Amino acid sequence: LPEVPTMAVEKVFVYNNTSIVQDEILAHRLGLIPIRADPRLFEYRNQGDEEGTEIDTLQFRLKIKCSRNPQAAKESSDPNELYFNHKVYSKHMTWVPLGNQTDLFPDADFRPVHDDILIALLRPGQEIDVLMHCVKGIGKDHAKFSPVATASYRLLPDITLLQPIEDEAAEMLQKCFSPGVIEIQNIKGKKVARVANARLDTFSREVFRHEGLKNLVRLARVRNHYIFSVESTGILPPDVLVSEAIKILMGKCQRFLNELDSVPME
Repeated sequence: LPEVPTMAVEKVFVYNNTSIVQDEILAHRLGLIPIRADPRLFEYRNQGDEEGTEIDTLQFRLKIKCSRNPQAAKESSDPNELYFNHKVYSKHMTWVPLGNQTDLFPDADFRPVHDDILIALLRPGQEIDVLMHCVKGIGKDHAKFSPVATASYRLLPDITLLQPIEDEAAEMLQKCFSPGVIEIQNIKGKKVARVANARLDTFSREVFRHEGLKNLVRLARVRNHYIFSVESTGILPPDVLVSEAIKILMGKCQRFLNELDSVPME
């Protein structure tokens, strides 16, 4: 969340902006658009550097102008029919190679992760012309560099049925848990409940609302079994993010061990 680096828009050079969106707000919106670019291919930009280079900067251009559709029906009130380019999307951002980036990344497809992110609305005569510089950074400095939408963990649920639960009670028990947690089997003409997949449980504790069930079920957690959930913004796959995070953690541990070795023991 805070330390795996990504590429994001850092500087926006506004050449023309006649939309109703102020320059500062426009720059802020552009900065939060996730960019599909592997940060491992780039270096961090040196502090104080005004001009970017091919090894530390990605450049994008957004140039679009709204105009009327001469073929639109006179009685129409739908902006999609009346105007061309009245919605500015992230798909309108185009990569402008810097220096020799065309040779460095011959197969690269640098672009926003999603093409349908709405940036601004325009009306005839209004236009946006900006140049963007993307740099490498980490979420600890700004949230726009965070590679994940969310990252969380929880303990594995442990559900134990203390005695056989059958028929109507079994069906009621199944409704108390998330789909897939409790399965009903037909044994000798009776409906019998069993725990199918405790991992799917969200620990709603709904079963304790029912007097006839609350003493038949024991809910617990496996103390040494963690379930990690990593939801990527699309810049890098979750398995790569976890791998990179582990490398950063290993680097911290190594620095700590080196500090210990460098301190003289009395």
